[in-house]
Amino acid sequence: MDLTIDAGEMVAIVGASGSGKSTLMNILGCLDRPTAGSYRFEGRETSALDADELAELRREHFGFIFQRYHLLAELSALGNVEIPAIYAGAAQGERRTRAATLLGRLGISDRTAHRPGQLSGGQQQRVSIARALMNDARIVLADEPTGALDSHSGQEVLRILDELHAEGRTVIIVTHDKSIANRADRIIEISDGMIISDEKTSDLDRRSVGMAEPVAKSRASGVVQGLLNRSREALRMALLAMRAHQLRTFLTMLGIIIGIASVVSVVALGEGSRQRVLENISSLGTNTLQVFAGTSFGDTRSGRITTLVVSDADALSGQAYVAAVTPTVSASGLARFGAVEANAQVSGVGAQYFDATGVTLVQGRLFDAEAVTRIAQEAVIDQNTRQTLFPDATADPVGETVLVGKVPLRVVGVVQTSQLGPGGNQNLTIYTPYTTVQSRFLGSTSLASITVKVADDVDMGLAEQAVTELLTRRHGTKDFFIINTDDIRQTITSTTETMQVLIAAIAIISLVVGGIGVMNIMLVSVSERVSEIGVRMAVGARQGDIMQQFLIEAVLVCLIGGILGILAALGFGAVFSALSTSFSLVYSTTSIVAAFLCSSLIGIAFGYLPARNASQLDPVVALSKG
Repeated sequence: MDLTIDAGEMVAIVGASGSGKSTLMNILGCLDRPTAGSYRFEGRETSALDADELAELRREHFGFIFQRYHLLAELSALGNVEIPAIYAGAAQGERRTRAATLLGRLGISDRTAHRPGQLSGGQQQRVSIARALMNDARIVLADEPTGALDSHSGQEVLRILDELHAEGRTVIIVTHDKSIANRADRIIEISDGMIISDEKTSDLDRRSVGMAEPVAKSRASGVVQGLLNRSREALRMALLAMRAHQLRTFLTMLGIIIGIASVVSVVALGEGSRQRVLENISSLGTNTLQVFAGTSFGDTRSGRITTLVVSDADALSGQAYVAAVTPTVSASGLARFGAVEANAQVSGVGAQYFDATGVTLVQGRLFDAEAVTRIAQEAVIDQNTRQTLFPDATADPVGETVLVGKVPLRVVGVVQTSQLGPGGNQNLTIYTPYTTVQSRFLGSTSLASITVKVADDVDMGLAEQAVTELLTRRHGTKDFFIINTDDIRQTITSTTETMQVLIAAIAIISLVVGGIGVMNIMLVSVSERVSEIGVRMAVGARQGDIMQQFLIEAVLVCLIGGILGILAALGFGAVFSALSTSFSLVYSTTSIVAAFLCSSLIGIAFGYLPARNASQLDPVVALSKG
């Protein structure tokens, strides 16, 4: 077809259903592109324009009035009218004033706060007309504007179109009703996509009509302000959409909530476990080296090696890297107090033993170096021994005498049960000066082991190497082996960290699954809201505006899900601490911040594809699915 429409004309395009009326109007309004030929608007070839340039034409020059109104259900009448001005970058105050003025002019100023579902068909069509005029469109395209209205409402709409034409606007009406077409200055009839008649019903004298001067379009100052206006609108629409579909939004968040809560809880649980392990190792004695006779614990000759002696301990105590040294020997026997008997481990140690191994005094006192020198029959018992030999919780064991074998020992103090050294297990342990054990129990001057506490500022590996060199030089051979508690600590900590990484990996997988869930739900959301996308594009939304709205929605879902996930993890920690006294979760600010950033990245990464798909929809295709 070959067609020219002049500014200020009122044109009716008529034809039977399927003749191509709506397709022609969509091409004229830049909602659709012709597969061939040329369409020029004010001298500009539209086929050469990109999507955003076409959006600009729709935004600045065209106003659409649809048969089915195509109003957004989440917005009020005022909000629907405002949309074109938002995408044009108009300031909030200005656009609301103009929208209210237009609705008042169309006779529904008392319904501005009502949503489309609360309006009659005629009122919805008036809102649609006000929206078409919001940016002072000079060309109004009405597709069957009275098709869904009763006769009275239809006549009101036609009267409004006559007034718009009288103002000098170009009005193009698509209709199959001849009576409506007869109101136009020109009637174009098409059939099977071809013009079969083009008849003027009146001569248009633009000088007598007096075309209205375009209304001055005041825009928000600056490009930046316009972007901010559109961003605020995108955020508001995202929140409205989330509120309108609360269940879907929550289900989308659920995967993120579980993933974030898992990550934060696992890290906190791992850190709590690590600190608990380190505390347990501290109870064994931090920075300690234990020197034993023989080549290993399984060495059958270790019992016959007597080269580990007190003078070795004295030599070690003079080294700069040594903080404390204690010789140790051990024996066992039947401990008795009153009528209570139990097998006990007798640990002969030096006065520095308790400092070297980190054993904590609970009651009484510890024996000192003078007691070691005079071979005192003093004893410090652990809590296991106290509970066994003194079952009465109110009894005070300090000052009492315990008989071990035939040797009486006076209790001077009670310490916590140790996990290191001779008797360092769940057996009953009685500590006494090593000289007492050597003379009263063993009758030997050799030592079972020497415990060395290394200074805090000395590397444990270097200290172990120095001890090995010193004792090898003294003995003439390496007839001993060393247990380095730092190796134990590193091994246990490494194992704990490995488990932490493993569980964290599982939690991260759940995050990824949650992200895929976000993407799937957003894709469904796009398909459900195709009509909304079409309407926004018809009134001038750019591809970036559509993409921004859906991307903001995805990010908001993930951010809120991330916050709820962090709160869930903190709540889990509180419950865990209330139920367990062994250790508590230790939360890391870094992990919480990382989890929050992760939720944001998930929203961006997994929300991008649905947002991109939404922004690339063809306006006419989107509208046809509404």
